[in-house]
Amino acid sequence: MTFPEPGTRFCQLSWAGTIAFVIIAGAAAASPSTFELAAVAVSLTLFFAGIVTMLWAFFIAVNRSRVDAIGVGGLYFGAGSTPRVVRWHLLGATTMQLVAGIVTASIRPFTPLAFGTLVWIFGIGMMGLWTARYGEFEPTDEPVDNGDDTEPDTPDSLDEGDGADEA
Repeated sequence: MTFPEPGTRFCQLSWAGTIAFVIIAGAAAASPSTFELAAVAVSLTLFFAGIVTMLWAFFIAVNRSRVDAIGVGGLYFGAGSTPRVVRWHLLGATTMQLVAGIVTASIRPFTPLAFGTLVWIFGIGMMGLWTARYGEFEPTDEPVDNGDDTEPDTPDSLDEGDGADEA
């Protein structure tokens, strides 16, 4: 499978996590006594990795938001900010994570396989991280304050009133 540049590593990690989860969750649904603990471990590992990648993406986006207009939909779902092939890979893996989590939790309801429904956070985190690093956004409309005041404030530039309060 070929992955897009830049950010090939994000697509590879997303698919690797997806494949590992689908295999172990399927095995745990078929034989819970053997694979249930491993499925919980994989599910929680991917969930917490997803939280970390979502926060990492958020902090990168906050830094970029000084010059780029970044929205949540554009950041975590790639709406209007990522190429189609990247969205296909990252959101495709996320969709597989979500479907596998729901299906395996439905096969074995009220069991620890329900942790699998949290795995899609990993996919959204990887999408956010790719988009925060490489996504293309419109520039912000607000000027960036670089801290370089070239004109000092003078009494003429301040709002001068006659000193009386108007009611």
